[in-house]
This record gives sequence, C-alpha cells and structure tokens, in this order.
Amino acid sequence: MPLFGFSQNKKNVVNVERYFPKMDKALEFEKALTAHIQKYHTANWKWRIYSIDTGPDAGGYQDVEGPNTWDEIDKRGDLGAAHLTDWNKNVAIYLTDKYSSSYIVFNEELSSVQITDYSDKISVTHVFPKIGDGDKVEGAIKSLKKTWDAGGQSVAVYESSSSGPGQYSLVTRYKQGLKEKEAGFRKPFKERFEGANGDGSYDKFEDTIRASTDNVWSEMLSLRKDLSSK
Repeated sequence: MPLFGFSQNKKNVVNVERYFPKMDKALEFEKALTAHIQKYHTANWKWRIYSIDTGPDAGGYQDVEGPNTWDEIDKRGDLGAAHLTDWNKNVAIYLTDKYSSSYIVFNEELSSVQITDYSDKISVTHVFPKIGDGDKVEGAIKSLKKTWDAGGQSVAVYESSSSGPGQYSLVTRYKQGLKEKEAGFRKPFKERFEGANGDGSYDKFEDTIRASTDNVWSEMLSLRKDLSSK
C-alpha cells in the first residue's frame, strides 16, 4: 500500500535496477553494458549508470531509468527478442545472481530539488517506516525539508511503489561535490534543524525516527557518465 496518496499523472516514476558483476569481470561487464545501452536505451528509456561506492551493495552498479509516467511504462510493451538476446548473451554472462529492481516515485512536496536537477555525487538514505507509521515518518521528512531549504541542500525524496518493504529514499545531491560533507561547510545539523523548526524540535524528530522506523541505512554512489546513455 502507498504510504500516502499523491498524483501519479506526472513524469515522476523512476525504475532502479542494480547489477553485480563477477569480481574479475568488471571491465568486461562495463564494456558490454556500454554497448548495450547505446543500442537499446535511448529517448524516454535512457539509463543513468552509477557505481555503488559504499554500503552493503558496494561494488555493484545502479541504472536509473526515467522519470516517466505510469501510463508510459504501461504502454512500453515488449522490449523485443533482439534486446533480450543481446543482454543475455553479451552482458548477463558477466553477472552474479545478485540483482534488484524497484519502482520509486518522486515526491515534490518533500524534496528540496527538482527531479531532473542531478549531480555526479550522491548519497542515498533508505528509511523504512513501521507499518502504520508512514504519516509520522512523512511529518519527520517535512521537518527535514525545512532544514534542507534553509541550508541550501539539494535532496530528492522518493517513495517505493510495489517494490518490497515500504521505504523512502532520501537522495542527497552534492551539487558542489563531496566538500559539502566536510565539517564546517554548513552549520551543525541540529542548529540548522532547530533554526528551521523551533527550539526543542530536534529531540522530537529523533524520538519520531526512533519509534516509527524499522531501519535506516545509507550509501554513496558516483555517476558513471562513460557508461550512461548519450
């Protein structure tokens, strides 16, 4: 079930897939993937490829397709035998069995950046609400948005859709590079949070996250322009 309702008639749906090549076949995989993408993933179906640099999926690759509407996805149809054959014979031979695919929907109300205002370096924080606590977690993210806006941070918020446990993906886009992570680049987070949400609000925020989430974890990714659709 969706965590909350919002319009699905915009180009706000993204398909995210993750691939994990055999440790000794990464270069062969990259070469085959690049050739496949340039042949079959153009126009609305371009792929942005990221290397997964940290976290439990480190060493993998993520492709991001979209944004599109649900109707466009529904009408895409069969990708064709030639496409499937090329993938299976030329790309999949270098992969392990580990794989994931999901749909995520951009939430403009919770985000501090537009959906296609990308950056080359990103971090993703995965937030899993407890069943029945989606509204509480949404409220906590709204208070985060005020903090991001006040501090000039670019964060895109997505919601999973029919793709496993319900979750929010908070994608921090480092528009000025990883120096944004350095201590002193911005005021301390708690100070910025309470400046945007009021005195004592940070402790309430932590209490909500502690009580209303099953799990929160994060990772860093880097755009691979050399592998992505041109």
